[in-house]
Amino acid sequence: MATPKGLVFQLHKHWDVIEALTHVSREWPAFEESQVLNIISRLFSPQNSETPADILRSLCNNDLLFRSSRTTNFELNPLVLEFVRGLTHEHELGLSSVLKARVEGIKQATEQVSEGLNQSDHDLLRQGATRLAELFRQISQQLDQDRHAILEIAENAKASDVSIPVSRRYNEVLEAYDQYVEPMNEMMDSGLSGTFYPYLEKAEQALDRAVEALSIQGGLYSHRLQLKQIAYQAKELRRLGRIVSQQCADTLLPLREEARRNNELSAAISYLLGRVRKQGLSRALNPKSTDNPIPTWWQERSQRVTVGDAVRVLMADAMSFSPAQENFPEDVAVSQVIQESLVDEQAVITHLRSSLPVENLMLWLKQNYQELPDNAVLQLYHDLVREQDAWSSHYHDNTADTDLREIQITYYPHRIITK
Repeated sequence: MATPKGLVFQLHKHWDVIEALTHVSREWPAFEESQVLNIISRLFSPQNSETPADILRSLCNNDLLFRSSRTTNFELNPLVLEFVRGLTHEHELGLSSVLKARVEGIKQATEQVSEGLNQSDHDLLRQGATRLAELFRQISQQLDQDRHAILEIAENAKASDVSIPVSRRYNEVLEAYDQYVEPMNEMMDSGLSGTFYPYLEKAEQALDRAVEALSIQGGLYSHRLQLKQIAYQAKELRRLGRIVSQQCADTLLPLREEARRNNELSAAISYLLGRVRKQGLSRALNPKSTDNPIPTWWQERSQRVTVGDAVRVLMADAMSFSPAQENFPEDVAVSQVIQESLVDEQAVITHLRSSLPVENLMLWLKQNYQELPDNAVLQLYHDLVREQDAWSSHYHDNTADTDLREIQITYYPHRIITK
């Protein structure tokens, strides 16, 4: 008999071979020696010093493979098979009856916990709690494995050859839905017919009462911690069951509905072909016939779009938008614009010095240089105010409004006086 360390070492050493055999074992429960050697040779590395026969002998000596009773075929060790399937998610869909039996076991283990609590029998209480923990672990493992198995069933059905009839392609899907998903949904029903959630809730309540009783009686901290951990497993199992049930139904239900619609269509086509054979093409396919009209199919899809108020306001403004008319100025010769903008600043300074004092510089510019454009007048105003070498400028406390050629300005008037 091989040691566990030797088995794990050979599993690590020849993982590719064991993984390939695990995949093939879904169709072949036992292997002939030539099949095993063929798989080993296909995965054989030239750098390996062992021959395929040596590898086969090593696998048998370490209990990874063993011969079937009364035959010369080889089988994978069941423990190794489940371990590799668990790691590679190559699971077979479990039986709903096994899941139901384990859920029923929760009820019995909960009664055992309650009985031990009522009789103050700590040994019976620990036995019931340990049994609950093991059942929670087994149910969680089966739910996870069944979820991967159902996903694989759906993937295989979608990836199968489209030339195969839908009834054959989706046969495994229909069986999985009828034999597993529907019974699981009935068991996990939150109503009176469901057993999964009520049993878990009762187990959780019993464990909480046990923790409270041990706290009052001064029970060991390790015992209370164990019961708290098991109660947490019950909460987590409730969440996992809800997720797995919904995911399995969402995965298989569309494929099941597709197969059902295909069956209805096939039945209608067969019926129509029978009428054509009996009554002829013109009578069977007469669209005006009221006795047996041609079957039709349609699907109504109501689409409703909701938009926010901001979008509605924007669309209303866009629909009522009318472009504003802009009156462009008449064309002016470039030479005229340039000529009007040219100012002899030195002449203006001389003129202003001879006119001092000036109470309002802007009015003085307007009166004496009204032919200049507004931008030239404003530029002169700022330049003359900053000219501190020739005079002094002081602004008034009150604002004044002055109309120029095209614009009206509001400003603080500056008074210009000699130094």
